[in-house]
Formats: sequence, C-alpha cells, structure tokens
Amino acid sequence: MKKFVLAIHGGAGTILKKNMTPEKEEAYHEALREALEAGEDILNKKGTAIEAVAVAVSAMEDSPLFNAGKGSVYSNSGKNEMEASIMEGAKLRAGAIAGVRNIKNPIQLAKSILFDDDFVYLIGKGAEEYGDNRKLEKAADEYFQTRFREEQWLAAKGEGKVLLDHDADKKFGTVGAVALDIDGNLAAATSTGGLTNKKYGRIGDSSVIGSGTYANNNTCAISCTGYGEFFLRAIVAYDVSCLMEYKGLSLKDACEQVVMKKLVAMKGEGGLIALDAAGNYDFSFNSEGMYRGVVGSDLALKTYIYK
Repeated sequence: MKKFVLAIHGGAGTILKKNMTPEKEEAYHEALREALEAGEDILNKKGTAIEAVAVAVSAMEDSPLFNAGKGSVYSNSGKNEMEASIMEGAKLRAGAIAGVRNIKNPIQLAKSILFDDDFVYLIGKGAEEYGDNRKLEKAADEYFQTRFREEQWLAAKGEGKVLLDHDADKKFGTVGAVALDIDGNLAAATSTGGLTNKKYGRIGDSSVIGSGTYANNNTCAISCTGYGEFFLRAIVAYDVSCLMEYKGLSLKDACEQVVMKKLVAMKGEGGLIALDAAGNYDFSFNSEGMYRGVVGSDLALKTYIYK
C-alpha cells in the first residue's frame, strides 16, 4: 500500500513550558491526538487527503483550547468572526470563507465551496447563506462564548489593544492540517477566529489561498500560523511551493528560506506545517513553540508543543 501522512498544528507563538501547568499541557496533547486520530482514520480507510484535513481541523475547531470554531476569540463588537480555507493539490481547487458567525465548523463550509466550481471565496452573510442552503451545522452565540475568551476581550478592549490571542503567552491561535493520501494527492486546510478585539472586518492570512493555505501535488501542502499581516505580505504558503517548483529546493530548504529568513527579516513571527508528495514533512517556526503533531502509515503518532 502507498503511504499516507497527516500533520497538524494548533498555533505558534511564545509558548513556554514555565507558563504551562502539567494539566493544561496534557490537555493540548490530548486535543492534538484526537485530531490526528480522526484524520488518520479517514486515510486508513483509503479516504482522500481533503476529507482527512477537514476532519482533523474540525476536531480542533470543536475544542475550546484553540482559536478556531468553538474557541474563537472575540472581535471588538464582542462577536466571534471566523475564517477558514482548504485546497487540494490535484486540480488546485480551493474553498475559503471569512467574516462568518454561528458556523459550527467553518472548515466544512470552506470544503463545500471547494467542490463548487462557481466559487472560491465567500464572506460574511453571503457565506452564511451559502452554508444554510447546504444544511451545514450551525451553533448559537452561546456555543462560542467561553469565559476565557470573554476575559481576554474585555482586557484588550479596556486597554484599547488588538491582541494576537491571549495574555502574556503571545500565541497565534490558528489551526491547520496537511495530508497526503494513498493516491498521492495532497491537501491543506486552515481555520481561525482571528485577533482578539479586531476591528473593521479585519481578516488574516488563514482564509487567503497562497498566503495561509496552499496545496499542489507537484510541490507541497502548506498551512500557516502567525501574525496574518506578515503572512499576507509575504504570500508565505505559495512562496514555499514556488521555491520548490522554480528553484528546485527541497521542502525543508524552502521552508527554511521563507520562515527563518524572509519572515524574520520582515519581523514576522509564526510558522507552518508542510508536506511534499513523497511524504516528507516539516515543522518550521521562528517562535518559541508550536502546537503540532504528525502520524502516517509508517509514522507513529507524535505530538509536540515546544521548540
């Protein structure tokens, strides 16, 4: 049987062991394991890479630990506004959404758009109406309103600040997944609640194909996590693919060039998960840590937090 691989992330940033209780650390590991197991189950049954990344990201969206889906941060108006994107490497089809509310799993809405040749990127009320027409599961405001996120928002609003994710532990709370299925197809998916106290309908790189998410069977699948404005300016996900396609760089060298050199020079913090068509994977980040994990047909399931 041809091999499959699945890698995920739950955000990068200033994630230090000294600031983490053993209970919280184990909770993150368990949430990452659950997401990996959900995606692995799909791939084990000869499912597609698209289905695997969507399922893995959905699992993280269902956890209040991550800034996506249920755990999404509050905007300046006290609402949970989410964005997500997904792409498959065979035909370069993609689906993306931004500025949506009350969608239980934003990545599933993005996946629905991927299979619709009429659209790639939908926003706001229109995207929500599209989801309603396809009977996608919704959730009331209360589902997303966790006390932890509310306290972050009130603190940020009180100081008049826009925050990356939470308190002293600066964290870019995006979630994402990349997969290679047994048919040799790649896929990538990314989802986030954005920045705490964000204004003016701000969106980041997570829903932008080429910046936060990219997949191409000829090169790689990428899902990013970081300060979105820098990842948008640097077109990070596509840049890794370009270095592989046009300069012949390996996956690892391309990631190194973009994350550790280009982004660092721009003072852009964060990272990405990457996977190529041969099943090679890379976790590349210039921050102190990144919630991440990997599993495959010949890879034991492993999860990591720190550098």
